[in-house]
Amino acid sequence: MPDLLLELRSEEIPARMQRKAAGDLRKMLTDGLVEAGLTYEAAREYWTPRRLALDIRGLTARSKDIREEIKGPSTTAPEQAVQGFLRKAGLSSIADAHVHSDPKKGDFYVAHISKPGRAAEEIIAELVPGIIKSFPWPKSMRWGPASAKPGSLRWVRPLQSIVCTFGPETEEPVVVDFEIDGIRAGNVTYGHRFHAPGPITVRRFDDYVAKLEAAKVVLDADRRKEIILADAGNIAFANGLDLVEDEGLLEEVSGLVEWPVVLMGEFEQDFLTIPGEVIRLTIRANQKCFVTRPHGASEDLSNRFILVANIEASDGGKEIAYGNGKVVRARLSDALYFWKTDQSDLPDLDQLKESAATFGLDLRKPLDQRMARLDHLNVTFHAKLGTQGQRVERIKKLAEELAPVVGADSALVARASVLAKADLQTEVVGEFPELQGAMGRKYALLQGEHASVAAAAEEHYKPQGPSDRVPTDPVSVAVALADKLDTLTGFWAIDEKPTGSKDPFALRRAALGVVRILIENRIRLALTSVFAKAFANFKAGADQSSDLLAFFHDRLKVYLRDSGARHDLIDAVLSAGSRPTSPLVGEMSAKPTEGGAVPPASHSVAPPSALPGISPTRGEIGQSPNDDLLQIVRRVEALGSLLDTDEGKNLLAGTKRAANILAAEEKKKTLVAQAVEPALFREGAEKKLFAAVNQAEKEAGQAIQNEDFSAAMLALSVLREPVDSFFERVLVNDEDQAVRANRLALLARIRAATDQVADFSKIVG
Repeated sequence: MPDLLLELRSEEIPARMQRKAAGDLRKMLTDGLVEAGLTYEAAREYWTPRRLALDIRGLTARSKDIREEIKGPSTTAPEQAVQGFLRKAGLSSIADAHVHSDPKKGDFYVAHISKPGRAAEEIIAELVPGIIKSFPWPKSMRWGPASAKPGSLRWVRPLQSIVCTFGPETEEPVVVDFEIDGIRAGNVTYGHRFHAPGPITVRRFDDYVAKLEAAKVVLDADRRKEIILADAGNIAFANGLDLVEDEGLLEEVSGLVEWPVVLMGEFEQDFLTIPGEVIRLTIRANQKCFVTRPHGASEDLSNRFILVANIEASDGGKEIAYGNGKVVRARLSDALYFWKTDQSDLPDLDQLKESAATFGLDLRKPLDQRMARLDHLNVTFHAKLGTQGQRVERIKKLAEELAPVVGADSALVARASVLAKADLQTEVVGEFPELQGAMGRKYALLQGEHASVAAAAEEHYKPQGPSDRVPTDPVSVAVALADKLDTLTGFWAIDEKPTGSKDPFALRRAALGVVRILIENRIRLALTSVFAKAFANFKAGADQSSDLLAFFHDRLKVYLRDSGARHDLIDAVLSAGSRPTSPLVGEMSAKPTEGGAVPPASHSVAPPSALPGISPTRGEIGQSPNDDLLQIVRRVEALGSLLDTDEGKNLLAGTKRAANILAAEEKKKTLVAQAVEPALFREGAEKKLFAAVNQAEKEAGQAIQNEDFSAAMLALSVLREPVDSFFERVLVNDEDQAVRANRLALLARIRAATDQVADFSKIVG
């Protein structure tokens, strides 16, 4: 089957756009081909700084013929309906339609549509210009004389040539002929702009790749990355050094060169007094170069760096390395100035005394000075949430509340809280914002702060993503929780919540960070109580606590699902104990039963709190806010372990059967007794189940109070056999109304007993 080669060559495409652009090109073209009735076996995209390319294998040479019937209106239909049918079918006259008859519906029009297949070259020639004109570049430009004309071609950089060939391996491929803004598709491309700028005639993808390589162009971006990484590692090793790998930089650099040539540059040893993070960012941001460290070292850097050129220079790259070294030295000189300035006194110390007194700062210390200035300058955090200084006050207050909960020293927590944001006023962080926190830690250690205080300056921002580590030092944990909870309650208080895919203040990330800190550090925390204290800082009521807690539950679900937990078990645990009490159902007179017993006069199912062994600890009777995330996780784990056993699976089936029967009868407003009356039992299985439920409720309730959820599940698992026996031997819907109501009440007891740990109706299976 034929293969398709497409290349769009232009001036330099920004590296950050290349990978996505190549993927967009593949998707747009393959989607268009399939929609036009063609199929293909495989498609792969390629990119360099100056070209996007597609290799589509096994493309059908022609689309299939199409024959279809379009049913129209009755032959007696009004003219308006007939005209609509003609437009839909693409017919010029009703005379072109056929008349079909139906015994019931009578005569009606039918259009017999026959569309012959089209050659793939014709479809490609039609698709590609449209794709080029509508390509979704983040930024694009017009160029040349044609740019003045309306609707002229836009591309990320001036488009220079198009290669488009199509054909089977056994034959000479044809050039798919089309033109866009004066650029006609052909079979000629060009190699490296310096080493091989001349024209290259290509046939199909394999010889296209080979000829480009001979012309100093490596088409495959992943292969360019492999070349850079291998050569950089080798040149570093040859000089007694180790390469500090950087995947993001490697991706970027591979998009800057078509023919990677790895070289080594150097700078003066004196610059190594600058922190390694600053050196690395300076060299990375300004020169797109890699840093190295002495062989076997874990932290220290060397004064050698690795650069990647796009040319094989006649002098072996000496001038290129020297030129890069000059720029690196200039940038490191700036960084050294920033580093030394941050350790010096500020010129406006006299103006900072009031702020220093507010936060208990020591103006003899550089980092304290920066915090005082942050407050003094009234740097805004958010227009509706005050300044950074006000925010630090809130974080300190909340962190001190959390300190005993997480086992942290309150004095260290207070000190860490007031210094955590101080590095925002440093010169280094002003130049490299991504170093906030890391520089706070370094400056804190330099001025003799406790190691935990210094660590909190960096770690209170963590985790910043699902793969980032969580803080474990208690001081860091307290400040990190306070920082994130202040952010969340603040934006909730001003009604700036995430909506859909929009989350401009990264509130989902903040909530997931709180979830991970609590779960991975095994910390028990009543979130609703913390919310109330945090909302009070904004002079806002805690009426939004339930909404914020639901937001945390959503983040917890994401975390647990990513950890492999079943979504239905999470929902079952979160719903446990929250079932509303049943309304009064049906009416019942005090007519004695055959046994002489008078049934209860009230007809609501007893709320769980009224049953033996169930005693909600928070919220209204029968409800729990589920604000202890660690406890939820432990319940999910215990429930999963139970359902992995035969007893658990069978208990689930029996419990769901009881719940389904009860729900159906409640929907029909069938009488359900307020409480189970043993005198109405007629079968031994009823008595056995009643005794088992009483015992299971008692033991499970006690286990829950002891927070031994595995024991609670084990206590409930003994219900399996009596529940099975009950359904085998007892007819719930007995003809005697009182007996039926009593048996339904017994089912309600089963549901209530299991509801202590999970809403079994939410569990799939």
